Amino acid sequence: MLAVVRPSARETREAALLRVLACATVALAPVEGYLTAVQSQLGKVAPALLTVAWLAIRVRHRQPPRPTPLHAVLALLAVVLAVTAARHAAGPFTAEYTLRWLPFLVVTAALADVASREVPIRWLLLAAAAGATVAGAGALFSLIAEGEARASGPQPDPNDLAYFLVAAVPLLAALHRRGRGFVLTAAGIVLVAGATATFSRGGALGLTAAVGWLLVRRVLPWRVLAAAAVAVAALGLGAWAFAGPQLDRALQEKSFIAASNVDTRELRWQAAARMLTAHPVLGVGPGGFREHYAAESHNAEVDEQTPVAHNMYLEVAAELGLPGFALFAGVAATAAVASERTVRRAGPGPRRTEAVAVQASLLAVAVTSTFLSEQYYLPFWSLAALAVAAETRIRREGEGSADAGAARDQ
Repeated sequence: MLAVVRPSARETREAALLRVLACATVALAPVEGYLTAVQSQLGKVAPALLTVAWLAIRVRHRQPPRPTPLHAVLALLAVVLAVTAARHAAGPFTAEYTLRWLPFLVVTAALADVASREVPIRWLLLAAAAGATVAGAGALFSLIAEGEARASGPQPDPNDLAYFLVAAVPLLAALHRRGRGFVLTAAGIVLVAGATATFSRGGALGLTAAVGWLLVRRVLPWRVLAAAAVAVAALGLGAWAFAGPQLDRALQEKSFIAASNVDTRELRWQAAARMLTAHPVLGVGPGGFREHYAAESHNAEVDEQTPVAHNMYLEVAAELGLPGFALFAGVAATAAVASERTVRRAGPGPRRTEAVAVQASLLAVAVTSTFLSEQYYLPFWSLAALAVAAETRIRREGEGSADAGAARDQ
């Protein structure tokens, strides 16, 4: 017989604390702009507290994180980041951007660990979807009530807001439960309508890729997709009926700047490629794209001297070099492999649905980030952490079942 070890009251409180802080970290990320408007550092409180609590609890119990390939990749990426930052320490943006990178590496490690132990993955998926739904409602409010040409809500850039919203849409598929249909449908409508109101083409492509993946993996039924499409279309017609002139103006403004956006992004991509070619090993350092853009583009954008590359992959490669980019891509690759293993081991049921939903969200992130610099936002990192945590959980449960079977046979 296997003895059942009950957690102490203190351990129960510690687990509850980690659950609250982990859920708060992923839930508040989409609405960080609202928090920043209250106090400039308020959005960093939840991830900072999660990191401190996680480290303190693990040290107290002398319980290091379970080693996974993701933790190894993150550690190596931190080393490359430190080396390239030291090499380009004199850069005006190096310190600022190094300090932007490091918290994501630590929080990803923490989320992967706590989600494999104390925090149910479903809770984190629910928290991420809930936070994004609030952001989507803010997007619609900013468009309809505040008269913005493109919805931005809690994010300064509408494209960044679209990134959060389309990454959250697939997560709703993993949250389906009897009696929740209306709530999830309403959340889906808000997310899709909010993303549409940003007029982000990259967001639209990311959403299309994610929905297509859910259909291919047979997680999203065609009838649900059809019903959602009808609901969003009806909402769009209603919005046009009540705010037609405003929406027409927004479409005209978006059409006017669309061609210019294509040209400027091509200029930035070419500049990033030249930086990478000139500095393939250590790149131009964290934040170096902003520093060197004017020179590399031959001052192509007089009114924008320190922009972002609008391509996550090129920007990371230009700033961290090929070794850093390989490790950054390794985070995504590790998540993809882990989630696919979970799908195959789980079989039909909630675990498989959760894993496929995470895959679809990662796909939305990957596609959208082709047109945006999104390495400094949480969805990419948190989804990678959840993918690895899900595999860790299912592998550990399989080992536990094997151990129990062996004990019964003795």
